[in-house]
Amino acid sequence: MAHPSTSGPLSEGSHSYEADGITLRYHVFGTGPVCVAVPGGPGIAWEYLRSPALEQRLTMVYMEPAGTGDSGRLATHPHGYTRDLYSRHLSELIDLLPVERVHLLGHSHGGFVTQYHAILRPDQLAGIVLYESAPATDQAFGAEAARMVGELAERHAGNPLLPDALNAFAQIPHITDDESMMRVARGIIPAYVASYWTDPAPWTELQKALRATYISGLDEHGVPDSVDDRAALPALRVPALVVAGRFDVICGVRWGQELHALIPESRLLILENSGHMGHLEEPEVFAEAVAAFVSGSAFSSKTDMRHHGCGVTEN
Repeated sequence: MAHPSTSGPLSEGSHSYEADGITLRYHVFGTGPVCVAVPGGPGIAWEYLRSPALEQRLTMVYMEPAGTGDSGRLATHPHGYTRDLYSRHLSELIDLLPVERVHLLGHSHGGFVTQYHAILRPDQLAGIVLYESAPATDQAFGAEAARMVGELAERHAGNPLLPDALNAFAQIPHITDDESMMRVARGIIPAYVASYWTDPAPWTELQKALRATYISGLDEHGVPDSVDDRAALPALRVPALVVAGRFDVICGVRWGQELHALIPESRLLILENSGHMGHLEEPEVFAEAVAAFVSGSAFSSKTDMRHHGCGVTEN
């Protein structure tokens, strides 16, 4: 757990700031260029996104979005947590930091927030990492998730862990409070980690430690905060690295490739041995690629990088 900070906004430890009348938290670890990380969910607490391998190369600033973890909640909780709100809060945080521009890394729903922020407020950013994100959350997005979960079920048919994982997915529409959100978030970890099925032991602590808050996905008027950035992304001029796990059932390779095709001069990293948690499943490959991108290492434009177990190669 991070310790309270006693000095500047980028000193190691936990920090607080105010936005929209609520107190928000963020946590700083590591040294090097500044990279702000936005966790997924919405509603999954920030700790799962920690990457010690990245912290050896970058100053990682882990945001605790409003309504999540120890950050304050809106009066309309669990509603009102839109990408626009998260982007405003990100803007306030970035303005606090003593750097001209930052890199922004968003995982899963945090990727949706990151691409939105890059579209709306590019002047704050030196680059973005869209880590298990997607250009839209339309009917095709849901159909692809169902297909990938079906493939997972076929791949692990007969495994005693499978029924509980599938049941966790079935419970997603019935989440109504923090308790059910936590139960589902922990229950789907086997489907999110490619190696869980052969060796669950390393991942049980992650399941036990995972914290989650119920965020409805509706704005303050009860309207879904849907994602469709396909029209805007081709105009994006912020450097972008897209990262997708081969076995991710939610925001996998199809969506990584679509983001890569939509965003000019983007770079694509496919983690061949990962699901939704590549920063934990292939930590060194993930960290090396992200740190190289942040430091401006010269991959060619429209690079397609794949990890084959011995490093990253370019196709």
